[in-house]
Amino acid sequence: MSEPILTTRDLTKRFGDRLAVDHVSLTVRRAEVYGFLGPNGAGKTTTLRMLLGLVRPTGGEATVLGHRPGSPDGLARIGALIEGPGFYPYLSGRDNLRVLARYAELGDVAVEAALELVDLTDRAGDKFRSYSLGMKQRLGVAAALLGDPELLILDEPTNGLDPSGMADMRDLIRALADQGQTVLLSSHLLGEVEQICDRVGVIAAGRLLTESTVADMRGQASLLVRADPMSTAREVAMGLVGAARVTAVDGTLRLSIGTERAAELNRTLVLAGVEVSEVRPLARTLEDAFFEMTNHAETNHEATNHEETTS
Repeated sequence: MSEPILTTRDLTKRFGDRLAVDHVSLTVRRAEVYGFLGPNGAGKTTTLRMLLGLVRPTGGEATVLGHRPGSPDGLARIGALIEGPGFYPYLSGRDNLRVLARYAELGDVAVEAALELVDLTDRAGDKFRSYSLGMKQRLGVAAALLGDPELLILDEPTNGLDPSGMADMRDLIRALADQGQTVLLSSHLLGEVEQICDRVGVIAAGRLLTESTVADMRGQASLLVRADPMSTAREVAMGLVGAARVTAVDGTLRLSIGTERAAELNRTLVLAGVEVSEVRPLARTLEDAFFEMTNHAETNHEATNHEETTS
């Protein structure tokens, strides 16, 4: 297990009476892609802004690359894109990056390397105001990549990109982690996160609900069975694996068992005189797990707020 590069403990932020981030404790490890997931208004961007020293926490603490958030020594090794890129509209993409590179004491070689990574070299001479949303997002990621940072913090990096651009960004992020850089990204595109992230943290109503690998969050795959007569199939399946692991859904059976038992299940059903037309794995997606957790958390949050209001 690699060493932590970023940690928070009970990180909290209030805006007046509103609790935006509620005692969040997370760990991002070196050379991993960490997906920070949550519904709109869950506290993702506020948390990222605190990690960069852009917002002062109300409580708790954080350490980023061995420093407090906002420390010059830490920021020098971080690249970030938060809430969309901001550039001079009358300058070209290349000249905008040159301005940033000059502040960081970097040369044109770094600028051209960043443009190449995000596939913007051919349009680098065009004025920023002429860029599409996807091109602006690419330039923002290029700015974050200047100077080969140890840690990248990216807020919705694929926003505005077409499917091809999203695939390119996904490959870039994975390649950066493979060469030793760490990427912390927030995203609402769960399919993208499922493909590229090593671990995820899920936040809802300001609280971190879970922090785990994508595989652990998805949980064990189940089996879908389509057979006739269904009543007999259900009875046989419950006798084989237990009633708690068998559920009838839309004319099929869902069995909470591993795929390695598919042959045994099929054989048992056939011997019992059941005609089996389908037995296949039914994987739980990251989206399934995400909505299950966040819907439950938001329901509890609304109930708590109602109790506080009426008490």
